[in-house]
Amino acid sequence: MATVQLSGAGASAAAFAGKGPASLDALRLWSTGAVVGVRPARRAFRGLVVRAATVVAPKYTTLKPLADRVLVKIKSSEEETTGGILLPTTAQSKPQGGEVVAVGEGRTIGDNKVDVSIQVGAQVVYSKYAGTEVELNDSNHLVLKEDDIIGILETDDVKDMKPLNDCVLIKVAEAEDKTPGGLLLTETAKEKPSIGTVMAVGPGPLDEEGKRSSLSVSAGSTVMYSKYSGSEFKGADGSNYIVLRASDLMAILS
Repeated sequence: MATVQLSGAGASAAAFAGKGPASLDALRLWSTGAVVGVRPARRAFRGLVVRAATVVAPKYTTLKPLADRVLVKIKSSEEETTGGILLPTTAQSKPQGGEVVAVGEGRTIGDNKVDVSIQVGAQVVYSKYAGTEVELNDSNHLVLKEDDIIGILETDDVKDMKPLNDCVLIKVAEAEDKTPGGLLLTETAKEKPSIGTVMAVGPGPLDEEGKRSSLSVSAGSTVMYSKYSGSEFKGADGSNYIVLRASDLMAILS
């Protein structure tokens, strides 16, 4: 879990008292050591750490999600590249998957009680910036809503992902290697495609009565989608995939 180290330096306010606006410039010079004969004071507040996650006190050993929330144990970030080079914390990709360790009792929609459809033990993939991170029993977890889980991984390959709710799994079309005039394009010059083939679709969103309404697209359809939507993944064969909401689909191509 990433931490942010904060530190500060003490300053003598008396040395700049009564200087008015000019005192700000003097403080700036002082802080950089540009004022002759003045040395910045030793750091104060050493060891003050701000953590990105909520830390649950050791006396609490379990966490029970409420309503349609799910507790997911996060997979650890990749600490090495495929070539074995160690990555700094800032360069490690934020994981988007983990194991479900607890689920809520469900929610009520209209007059119907709707249970959480995800089972404990399932390997899931969730939206990149969803949920609240929690450190529990020395492990990183995420508390998020069921709707923030975009799919269930039944194998280690993303192509076998089972989308949930109104999510759609798409295999992204290959980028064009040449211009219409026949010029070869470099990797950086290739336009990011926003067209692909639907591999799988979710069961659909819940309506006002708590029933599923089916999506308007099906597996095998070629679709156009919003260019900057969804979550991108790379399959075991090197192909690119994207999971997005059905509402981000713009058209069916034929």
